[in-house]
Amino acid sequence: MKYFGLQSQIRKNNANSVLLLILFPVVFFVLTWLFFLLTSIGKAEYLGSELGQTDMLQFVNSRFIRTIPWITISVAIWFTIAWASHSAMINAATSSKPLERKENKRIYNLVENLCISVGMPMPKVNIIEDDSLNAFASGLNPKTYTISLSRGIINKLDDRELEAVIAHELTHIRNRDVRLLIISIVFVGIFAFISETLFRTIRFGSISRGKKGSGGAAILIALLLAVVGYLIATLFRFALSRKREYLADAGSAELTRNPLALASALRKISVDPTIEAVKRNDVAQMFIENPQAELKNSSFSFSTLFATHPPIKKRIELLEQY
Repeated sequence: MKYFGLQSQIRKNNANSVLLLILFPVVFFVLTWLFFLLTSIGKAEYLGSELGQTDMLQFVNSRFIRTIPWITISVAIWFTIAWASHSAMINAATSSKPLERKENKRIYNLVENLCISVGMPMPKVNIIEDDSLNAFASGLNPKTYTISLSRGIINKLDDRELEAVIAHELTHIRNRDVRLLIISIVFVGIFAFISETLFRTIRFGSISRGKKGSGGAAILIALLLAVVGYLIATLFRFALSRKREYLADAGSAELTRNPLALASALRKISVDPTIEAVKRNDVAQMFIENPQAELKNSSFSFSTLFATHPPIKKRIELLEQY
């Protein structure tokens, strides 16, 4: 397994961040345009209209252009709020809290030594009060960079294994792929929110009461397109999540010069990675191994495009071949 080098990976992740910032809105706009097209066709048929193809497209384009500013503003507001509040959201979703130096000098020494060796600023250190073994990195800039470790991983790994795990999380920060992941999570959340809203509208609204009309058809079309957008965005997000784990494993091996230490740590983590507080899949993918109990024992989750993490067995095999 070959690591691509820090600067190369930073440039690649920066480019991917820009690509995602462009790609997700493009998908959103395309689906919005399709919504106007399909609902216009349905409305024309319902009214018996004989609009020509050119007239129909002009009508669709006119409706679409008028909505662009509103869509852009709405997405920008959503993204800004999510971007600004991500740290608080992650801490709440994982029940992590600051770990003071006086509480565990061992952890601070390991983190500081690794940071000094690569010339990076010291991140914050948080602890999750759970006896399971897991860890994750978060933060979008030096002021918010944080490494969170479970109580179990601190107590059950030896120094070389824990150093390898910390190096793995520091690599996520150094590669700036935390920012890339946050961007993908935000946009997936937009599609998920729209899908959920439309589903509830269908379930509790006019359709469930048996009312007919073009409004119900429009909601159904919007729901279908929102689900398609959600699936596309989710596939991108999970693909990024799996790739970032391989790269962080390689970065840890480069940083510690001891790939077998991380392999040993992953074996122990795989036995009990479940963090009881973690219920959200978007947060789960930030961990070194999926912390959700319902997915831990599901072989299906690791063999499909919707897996948040690559198979831990394969990760160990690659580290042993390093």
